Amino acid sequence: MDISINNAGLQAVQPFLPLALETRPAVPTEQAAYYLHRKPQTLRKWAVYDGTGPVRAIRCNGRLLWPLDQIRAALGVAQKGVYA
Repeated sequence: MDISINNAGLQAVQPFLPLALETRPAVPTEQAAYYLHRKPQTLRKWAVYDGTGPVRAIRCNGRLLWPLDQIRAALGVAQKGVYA
């Protein structure tokens, strides 16, 4: 977690690692939504209506996981956080 100071002088906690530092092959729905600037429910709809979103979910033990390589491709970001 990273702590930063916003304009009001208050501390804001970022809930997830920056995308460039994430090393797992896939992340849960809430984290993927954070990276894609969407609500988690939007990603769940993408999973239900297969093929409607830029990223396809992986189902694992009843949970949805979102591949980071597809998230990076959707955002136009290279593996090490450098724009492609």
